[in-house]
Amino acid sequence: MRLVVARCQVDYAGRLTAHLPMATRLLMVKSDGSVLIHSDGGSYKPLNWMSPPCKLIEGSAEEGAIEWTVTAQKTDDTLRILIEEILHDSAHDLGIDPGLQKDGVEKHLQELLAAHTVALGDGMNLVRREFMTAIGPVDLLCKDAAGGSVAVEIKRRGDIDGVEQLTRYLQLMNRDPHLAPVRGIFAAQEIKPQARTLAVDRGIECVVVDYDALRGIDDPSLRLF
Repeated sequence: MRLVVARCQVDYAGRLTAHLPMATRLLMVKSDGSVLIHSDGGSYKPLNWMSPPCKLIEGSAEEGAIEWTVTAQKTDDTLRILIEEILHDSAHDLGIDPGLQKDGVEKHLQELLAAHTVALGDGMNLVRREFMTAIGPVDLLCKDAAGGSVAVEIKRRGDIDGVEQLTRYLQLMNRDPHLAPVRGIFAAQEIKPQARTLAVDRGIECVVVDYDALRGIDDPSLRLF
């Protein structure tokens, strides 16, 4: 991973355009080819980024400033980074990451939903578990009855952070013409009201999952109601 702290201006052009005026930012270039631009704020979310597969070319602008041009290989999207001054530039070998280790219940819930995708909706079929994106794995990638792509994020207790996480995955996945359009499902044993409100506002479906029923422990014949 390469980390560059620099005064820079960033312009993104493609299906949308975005401009970041000159300021000091962190430029992150990962071994998978992704390029992310961070500010000293806004938590973990980058201000802008380019997902792999993409190509980074380092050159010079007409005025002599350093210019990075990042181009996507599957689309016409371009990220242009004009660097006025580099304050820090270092490279680090992080090795192979073992991935996020989920707690027992959450991991088992993912396994159960992968085996019983009907709990997420009629006609839902599993494509892949732990579908990798540039910022981490989506728990499940499915196809719905109409053949559309569905990204499923699974939590034991669903809160706003989980919705934000799924939102970032959807932003990346919807840039892939082989997947787009991708809709999201936020599945949890319990979903907090604030998280549900945010999910609905972003077009994400919420599904409350009965863990015991999926495990076959909850026998309906033993219920009074």
